[in-house]
Amino acid sequence: MPLRRVIIFAALLFASQVIAEASPPQAAGTARLVSVEVTGSHRFASRDITTVSGLRAGIEVKKEDLQAAADRLAQLGLFASVQYRFSSVESGVKVEYQVTDSADVPVTFDNFPWFTDEEIDVALKGSVVLFDGRAPQSGTILDAMSSSLGNLIAGRGMRATVSHNLVPGPDGKQLVQLFRIEGPVLKVQSVEFSDALAANDRGIRQSLLIVIGKPFSRSAFELFEFEQVRPVYLSHAFLRVKLGRPLPRFSGNPNEPLPDSVVVLAPIEPGPAYAFGGVLWNGNTLIPSAELDKLVELQSGEIADGIKVEGTWEHVRDAYARRGYLDASVNPTPQFDDAATRVSYLVSIAEGPQYRMGNLILSGLSLEGEHRIRAAWNIPPGAVFDKDVYDQFLATGVTQAFRGLPFHYQKLGRFLEEDAKDARVDVMLDFQ
Repeated sequence: MPLRRVIIFAALLFASQVIAEASPPQAAGTARLVSVEVTGSHRFASRDITTVSGLRAGIEVKKEDLQAAADRLAQLGLFASVQYRFSSVESGVKVEYQVTDSADVPVTFDNFPWFTDEEIDVALKGSVVLFDGRAPQSGTILDAMSSSLGNLIAGRGMRATVSHNLVPGPDGKQLVQLFRIEGPVLKVQSVEFSDALAANDRGIRQSLLIVIGKPFSRSAFELFEFEQVRPVYLSHAFLRVKLGRPLPRFSGNPNEPLPDSVVVLAPIEPGPAYAFGGVLWNGNTLIPSAELDKLVELQSGEIADGIKVEGTWEHVRDAYARRGYLDASVNPTPQFDDAATRVSYLVSIAEGPQYRMGNLILSGLSLEGEHRIRAAWNIPPGAVFDKDVYDQFLATGVTQAFRGLPFHYQKLGRFLEEDAKDARVDVMLDFQ
């Protein structure tokens, strides 16, 4: 068979032929890998991805080997798609993998007080080829990272398992990949805030019982700061306060190999305290701006109490919900004037559909109980759904409806099932 026909045939049926007569003798169904290239990633270099694929130029491969390398890349979790194509040349076969990067999330190391983040970062980058400071939501690279961290702590004479979990961040707005040690437990001995307001505030000092004496956990401490410390700063108009990463430090004799407690250093940058400069409304057609202005809790020139500011947006959402606009979104954008230490707000409102009452669906009740609940329900079918009436019914109306009946329930499940297309809402109550 002429050489040209051999090459064309090999390109069509890779596993059945030796690529070129000029090549050295090869095992049946294999070919020499001339080159490997990876394209499409904006995060990782082609040579690094190739290393993880397990392929290298010069080895003998079958088509199954190329597919296995593609599977390894896909299972990492770093790539949303992995495709490959190969071409035959006289000396063997060339392969190109085409990948697209997947979404990534921040990484946090929950309870590694023996190491700084910089030390952990260096260790991971030195042992996990495609670690770049962030991680996918799932995939085998997470297991490789856990194994690397396990080796790191083993170097300090400790044996423990390192787990990883995708969890909400302290603000609840984004997910993070959290790595933590399942093993040695170090408790929080004390907390030292860098700013005087947090150090001296009575409420914060009392709330420290939430973390002191408990196992050290960065994520738990960050949640504590978000829920207990941040509101204090917002109420004092420090609207751009920055809560730094908590830093664990060992207390007691530094020569002790395994201390059992840490002091947590909590850096805080309060920033300037702002005065309130007013609100400009946009997108509201159903409620006039003058009426919305009455819901604002602050006067121009007052300190911009962030808690009252947040309360204003809730009042606006409630005002729309009382009119049946359950999906109304209120999106404030602060306009900071740092020179004047003043903040005003541009608030965009998307009102959405006006919902009307659909069906009242009840479960877990006797006939008499259901009769009483339906008689006490105050929003007739087809009427504008008033969220305030609904909330008040749950708070007091249900109890009043059962007055005199020997009926008790431990839990009340409630759900509003919205049908945006028909602008109707069903109320579902499950008595347990």
